[in-house]
Amino acid sequence: MKLFAMTGSGNCWKAATLMEQLGIAFEWIEVDVVGGATRTPAFLARNPNGKVPLLEIRPGQYLAESNAMLCYLAEGSPLLPKERYARAKVLEWMFFEQYSHEPYIATVRYWVKFLGKRDEWKEKIATAMERGHAAFGVMERQLQHQPFLAGDAYSVADIALFAYTHVADEGGYELTKYPGVRDWLARVAARPGFRAMREG
Repeated sequence: MKLFAMTGSGNCWKAATLMEQLGIAFEWIEVDVVGGATRTPAFLARNPNGKVPLLEIRPGQYLAESNAMLCYLAEGSPLLPKERYARAKVLEWMFFEQYSHEPYIATVRYWVKFLGKRDEWKEKIATAMERGHAAFGVMERQLQHQPFLAGDAYSVADIALFAYTHVADEGGYELTKYPGVRDWLARVAARPGFRAMREG
């Protein structure tokens, strides 16, 4: 498989980490997103949404959206339960990540780390961070009484939420008041095959 990706992207990190943990061989292909490489006709023919990550499963067969990749790659493994309710609970957290977590945590990190707007967009960032802290509060309440987000077992839900939580400080978030989240971060990082996010 080939993973078209950008260094420093949590969404790209998700798919790469899962493949390494499952022992799936893949090639990381760095894409110059800032330079417009995802907006070329060639890239748009592969993914009309013009974003990374993009997974080439086999020649000419592509899959976009990081959480869709997690579900596809984890199928048949313990990281995506077969039992109907257990699977739905994993998906519940993955949908939470996309709607209530990523827009406020990953986006603030992008504004601060990559665009350098910490001072210029202070009010906008503060508003987004209120919602980001609300998401961390939801995670904290869940992790106070179970080791992983969807229950007792590590799953793709943990990979999805770990991606931008573990670099939230790069956007200015402080996690000291979330001990359950911090303990969970340590548990996920201790998993076999864990890989740190690529630095750029």
